[in-house]
Amino acid sequence: MSFLHVLGFGLKVGHVVLMLCCWLISVIPMNWLINFGIMDAKLDSLGDGGKLLLNWWEKITSGNSCKIHHHHYYQQIGSKRVRKTWWKKLLVAWIVFWMIVSLWIYWYMSSQATEKRKESLASMCDERARMLQDQFNVSMNHVQAMSILISTFHHGKIPSAIDQKTFAMYTERTAFERPLTSGVAYAVRVLHSEREQFEKQQGWTIKRMDTLEQNQVHKDDYAVENLEPSPVQEEYAPVIFAQDIISHVVSVDMLSGKEDRENVLRARASGKGVLTAPFPLLKTNRLGVILTFAVYKTDLPSNATPNERIQATNGYLGGVFDIESLVEKLLQQLASKQTILVNVYDFTNLSHPISMYGSDESRDELQHVSPLNFGDPFRRHEMRCRFKHKPPWPWLAITTAVGTLVIALLVGHIFHATVNRIAKVEDDYHEMMELKKRAEAADVAKSQFLATVSHEIRTPMNGVLGMLHMLMDTDLDVTQQDYVTTAQASGKALVSLINEVLDQAKIESGKLELEAVTFDLRAILDDVLSLFSGKSQERGIELAVYISERVPEMLIGDPGRFRKLSPNLMGNSIKFTEKGHIFLTVHLVEEVRDLIEVETELSSKNTLSGLPVADRHRSWARFKAFSQDAPTMAMSSSSSSDLISLIVSVEDTGVGIPPEAQPRVFTPFMQVGPSISRTHGGTGIGLSISKCLVGLMNGEIGFASVPKIGSTFTFTAVFTNGSSTGHEMTNQQMNNQSGAASSEFRGMTALVIDPRPVRAKVSRCHIQRLGITVEVASDLNQGFAIVSVKSTNIDMVLLEQEVWDKDLSNSVVFLDRLRSIDHGSPKLFLLTNSVSLTRANSIVRGADAPSIIMKPLRSSMLAASLQRAMGIGSKGNSRNGELPSSSLRNLLLGRKILVVDDNNVNLRVAAGALKKYGANVVCADSGKKAISLLKPVHSFDACFMDIQMPEMDGFEATRRIREMERSIINPIQRGEQCLSAKKAYENISSWHIPILAMTADVIQATHEQCLKCGMDGYVSKPFEAEQLYREEDALGFVLGPESCTDRIKMVPSLAAPIQDLFGRW
Repeated sequence: MSFLHVLGFGLKVGHVVLMLCCWLISVIPMNWLINFGIMDAKLDSLGDGGKLLLNWWEKITSGNSCKIHHHHYYQQIGSKRVRKTWWKKLLVAWIVFWMIVSLWIYWYMSSQATEKRKESLASMCDERARMLQDQFNVSMNHVQAMSILISTFHHGKIPSAIDQKTFAMYTERTAFERPLTSGVAYAVRVLHSEREQFEKQQGWTIKRMDTLEQNQVHKDDYAVENLEPSPVQEEYAPVIFAQDIISHVVSVDMLSGKEDRENVLRARASGKGVLTAPFPLLKTNRLGVILTFAVYKTDLPSNATPNERIQATNGYLGGVFDIESLVEKLLQQLASKQTILVNVYDFTNLSHPISMYGSDESRDELQHVSPLNFGDPFRRHEMRCRFKHKPPWPWLAITTAVGTLVIALLVGHIFHATVNRIAKVEDDYHEMMELKKRAEAADVAKSQFLATVSHEIRTPMNGVLGMLHMLMDTDLDVTQQDYVTTAQASGKALVSLINEVLDQAKIESGKLELEAVTFDLRAILDDVLSLFSGKSQERGIELAVYISERVPEMLIGDPGRFRKLSPNLMGNSIKFTEKGHIFLTVHLVEEVRDLIEVETELSSKNTLSGLPVADRHRSWARFKAFSQDAPTMAMSSSSSSDLISLIVSVEDTGVGIPPEAQPRVFTPFMQVGPSISRTHGGTGIGLSISKCLVGLMNGEIGFASVPKIGSTFTFTAVFTNGSSTGHEMTNQQMNNQSGAASSEFRGMTALVIDPRPVRAKVSRCHIQRLGITVEVASDLNQGFAIVSVKSTNIDMVLLEQEVWDKDLSNSVVFLDRLRSIDHGSPKLFLLTNSVSLTRANSIVRGADAPSIIMKPLRSSMLAASLQRAMGIGSKGNSRNGELPSSSLRNLLLGRKILVVDDNNVNLRVAAGALKKYGANVVCADSGKKAISLLKPVHSFDACFMDIQMPEMDGFEATRRIREMERSIINPIQRGEQCLSAKKAYENISSWHIPILAMTADVIQATHEQCLKCGMDGYVSKPFEAEQLYREEDALGFVLGPESCTDRIKMVPSLAAPIQDLFGRW
């Protein structure tokens, strides 16, 4: 068996094993996943294709018996029962089977090796037998040719042409033609009547041979003279010619020997060459045979009968063959590395075969017999061959069998490990599911705990802050007002900290979602500036916001979350900046990508304060929005959905962030070092929340920071353009106030004198928002040159304090020159970011002293300062820092509002805040009372409903109120109510009362939950007047411009006017 056969067999076995593995892998996991519910959990995500595949698999594995078997199998797969019973039996069967297969492989390959060895022995034995037979036939043909020669030249010639000398010489010279013969002799036929004359003619007596056959003599003691004369018989066959090597047989009667006589008689009767049985040769005593041919008369026909042949016989030619030397010569001619033992037998007598050559000294039992045909049909000869040495170990069979067994054991081990792995995976799966349930339960408990903590903390804080705010509206002295302000600020800081922790919890639980409402980005950033203006003025830090003109006025998104992003970044900058500036810029991503008006170099001349800053380009270097394919994507998205991608940067000249701390900047509760928390305060979660909020806005955030230089944080956010026609009404309402201020200054021209281009660009941006045309000059001389031109009517000059303080004498001269202008002296304003103005006030006093405008600049403050200084517009200013409340008072004045809360303090705070703006407030302490009060017919315009209340929460109360409203509205709209019922409900002010959720639970009180139960919005506790002011537009949208008691009487046919009056209702 060749190596290729073994390799092919191994490949077949491997293919079978591979197919079995694939079947198990395809069957076990699929059904295991199906039966253990994993596929059920992922079925929805697979879609229709996954469901079709699953149905196809179930059809394949269908059938009662198959189902029962599969159910039992897949319910038990991986269990201890299977591992201890079924799998062990299968593993033992597998091992036993492959042991049997390995033994069969060994037997098969061993037998193949034995067969190959037999074939090799047979080939070599047949080759030797064929060569021996061929060479013997050659010798036999030459002996036969000599018989013809003698018949022709001895008996056919008178006198004879051949004598002993001639015969000996001829046979000696032609011995090469008879390589296997030891000698040739010719015996003539002599009748008894011719014996005497023959002996006289030859000069010797015919000797007998039978005495030699009976008494063997040694070759040295042999002498023909010592032989006895041949006895009297009918005829004789004495040898008259012989080759020199056997000349000792001359005068010996061949008919006197038993073997020779039979041989001679058969030869003359058959006319063919005949062989004697092996016998010891004269003189040598080695086994040999004699080949005898009869010599006939020349006129003998070819088809003569045996008697005719006998009568025509003249003599007998015999060739002597020494078998041992003959075979030895033959084996010497065959050089073979594989030595074999050769035996030649005469099997004429099957019961007593005669060994003609060889010995039985072989250790190998393997034997091959090759027949020999020497031309004598009477005699049978065979050559038997065996290997001299024992066969070698069948290492190929052994290694193949052992290798197959090892592979089978490895496969069994793999299957065993696979089943154990499946069992472990199943156990781990069950453990994982248990841990998942525990984690989910823990997450629910955490959310409930946070909701409870939020509610329990914010509820009393609502009372504390509300009462403090109401206390500030009373008459207090300076000390008392300072105490109340400090307490209120501390309470707000605590609420802010609670909000940050709750936001982080909502982000971790994935429950933080964004709103989509219309808002004014510039107004929001003005509010952010207001938060930090006090600290920046105390430290003398430049604080500014610049918004590109290409950014739309109105955007659609989540203003609350954006309002939280900017203070987080700006608050960090305020903490770590002692000098220099903090600069917030807003651009479109396309602007930054095209490098339009946003190039910020590290040169001190091109920064807000003149100090170097960190390169902002490094802060957005890894943003996807600036990748190579980003422009194409941005254009396609903008054209299809009207999206706006903003990039916001906050740069400062603070202490910077050390390189080793930069990788953990956005990690929750991680700060640069423990000293940071003690020095600057904070929890370390602001940036983490900012990163999550940016991600929710489909944006990215990054930063660049250089120690002792400063930091620049940049983020992108995606909003929708709010300037579309669908939002024109909302935009108009939000721009009413800014539009009124702009109309007062429209047509005016202002001159800004500032040596720093960036700062001058910021000032121009804010002044232009008021409708004022702006000119810019870099110094006093250039500014006076612009003012002096009569064609240019400058109404106001805004001068940076840096220019004023640089040369006070020159500043006074500039002021005097302004007074002397013939075509009207412009009003001078001094822009400063420091609360200390002693130097400015000490030099110039009086009516012509420059008015002070405190930075940071923002539209509302700038408009108020200009109105007060120039004597135009409204000069009123709210007391105690309150927000303007005229629009809110106009909205709530005379409205009847129901406030529902189970906490008496919260009722008092909410009622006080609403009554402050002229609302008529009715309080209820439970959801059931609210239902009874809001049951038609009622006269309430709105309802503020707490969510968490005993007996019945706000969601359930709202659902029941909506059900009552629908039970009345639907029949009337379908025309099913009678005329009397229609008249009874004709004067109902509203069939859908606006309900706003009021809760301290900021996790559960989401906008979606409120809308789901029928609420129209929500406000979170602490309940403050500022919050009502921020929700002024929402309140106006809900309540409408008219009082409920003054609205048009509604009938079922007026569905369209209802929608017009109540917005989406």
